[in-house]
Amino acid sequence: MSNEPVSSTPNTSQPPLSQSDERQYAMFAHLSVLLNLVTGFLGVVVPLVIYMLYKDRSRYLAYQSLQALVFQLIWWVGGGILSGVAWFGTSILSAFIVGILCIPFACIISAIPLVALGYGIYGGVQTSQGQDFKYWLSGDGVRNTLTGSSTQ
Repeated sequence: MSNEPVSSTPNTSQPPLSQSDERQYAMFAHLSVLLNLVTGFLGVVVPLVIYMLYKDRSRYLAYQSLQALVFQLIWWVGGGILSGVAWFGTSILSAFIVGILCIPFACIISAIPLVALGYGIYGGVQTSQGQDFKYWLSGDGVRNTLTGSSTQ
């Protein structure tokens, strides 16, 4: 699959979004990961709302917002849950001294949401500059969902 942006052709009678509006809303979808710092988990609401409101008016914005939503669900929420499990296991194993050896691993796992935060900010900067941005693992799956194609 090429790195070309998904076309911005509208599917309804509503007027299409301008390129500057597409870039701005795409940036908001990616930067919503910062909302997770304050609320813990509400950052996923912003790309979901943007997707639901503008999916028929801009395929580019639908792709970027859905991609930001999936990315945050996987890396922020999933990473947070994995981090909690790692620290819980470390605390239980600390009673047997083995848990002390697990602390470095729990610290590394705890960095997953912070790395996701940086990657989301990078995505917001890229889209604000008008570039097509694709997250490393989830971008192709989202693109295939929106275009209806499959890679086999």
